[in-house]
Amino acid sequence: MHANPSPTTGDLDEAVSTFVRYRPRLFGIAYRVLGSVAEAEDVVQEVWLRWQKTDRSVVVSPAAFLSSATTRLAVNVAQSARMRRETYIGPWLPEPIDTSVDPEVGAQRAEALDMALLLVLEKLSPTERAAYVLREAFDYSYPEIAEILQLSVVNVRQIVSRSRRRLTGEPRASVDALEHRRLLDAFVSAARTGDVASLESVLAPDVVSLSDGNGLRGAARLAVVGPASVANLATATRRFWRGTDLRPVQANGRTSVMMYRGGAPSTILTIAASRDGIHKVMWVFHPDKIAAFLKSRSRSAPVPGPA
Repeated sequence: MHANPSPTTGDLDEAVSTFVRYRPRLFGIAYRVLGSVAEAEDVVQEVWLRWQKTDRSVVVSPAAFLSSATTRLAVNVAQSARMRRETYIGPWLPEPIDTSVDPEVGAQRAEALDMALLLVLEKLSPTERAAYVLREAFDYSYPEIAEILQLSVVNVRQIVSRSRRRLTGEPRASVDALEHRRLLDAFVSAARTGDVASLESVLAPDVVSLSDGNGLRGAARLAVVGPASVANLATATRRFWRGTDLRPVQANGRTSVMMYRGGAPSTILTIAASRDGIHKVMWVFHPDKIAAFLKSRSRSAPVPGPA
């Protein structure tokens, strides 16, 4: 990488302008590879620092340079993150992101933004995940992906094809936004009132409930499977719903529910639904992930000044 010894003010202004233009895409790539708002922001910040220090006069394509740097950094971070998640207590869920105020994160294409699909992508290695995201979510060509990941085109084609096969049957066709909201409202209403029969009626036969709390008291440490078990879990403790203030939020392009206790946010509830009903119920209890969601509302903050 070439150093830029004495950048002028105009040169830095142009660097900022270029980076701001591509920043939504860079964040979108990093977030889909990592499933973490905080980690994706760290990657984008590191790319910004590298961009400042690069001799930009020899960069033929800023978009390609920035995308490559972001993807490679995200893959490296994902590899260390996988090791950390091995010690995570209970199910791990991606950090939800508020897409109501930051729609650009999903502006290119919505693929690989849905919470349930991000979770499924965890089955792939970081390199497989990056190749899949670049191809399916951002429509990069195989030669472009090969250059970014420093692999052969043949290898990249095989990786994407293998990833698609591994994910076959997992990312089901989702219902439209209206039906998704109806099912979410029906689930919450039935759970709050303890109406188990109504609750079971909106659940798919193979529904799974996942609670992300990393050992937090009250968060189920194992996946709960099947309509009866999921309905019982959601209605078992009346005090869980008592006194809560529920507000709709936009998480990863879908309507979700933020639960408040005593005025403080305590839980984010998201669902994934197909024509069979709700097939994934995802509860985010982890305070850090809730904080990251709230912080994501101000993601469009300006790029920091020169280092």
